[in-house]
Formats: sequence, structure tokens, C-alpha cells
Amino acid sequence: MKESEVIFIVEESNEGGFEAKALGHSIFTDADDLESLKANIKDAVKCHFEDNEAPSVIRLHFVREELMAV
Repeated sequence: MKESEVIFIVEESNEGGFEAKALGHSIFTDADDLESLKANIKDAVKCHFEDNEAPSVIRLHFVREELMAV
């Protein structure tokens, strides 16, 4: 059954750059910058799904953690 979209959680990496993890699928990738990350995500999705099963939309959900002193 073809999915309409796949959602990735995108976070800044502790080592620099970005990491992306798909929800509900074993798809993980990383990159030094956002443009490279987007290209890596597209490649990872193409590798994970058969041609006729690939979702038509890739959604990126950016998560940013910030600490504040009180």
C-alpha cells in the first residue's frame, strides 16, 4: 500500500550538522548542512521504498532544544 507521505524528525547533531529520522520507518541520515540533508533524505527514501511504493510527500519536522539559565 502506497503511503502519501513520510515524516522526518530533524535535529541538530551534537557533532555539528543535522540528523534526520523517519517516523514509522527505519530510515536515518545526516549531513553538515540543510541542503545536503534534504538531498540525503530524498536518496534514503528512494532506497527504502520500491518505486511504486514511495510516498509523494516528504515532511520535515524540525526539533530544536534550547536551555535557559534561571
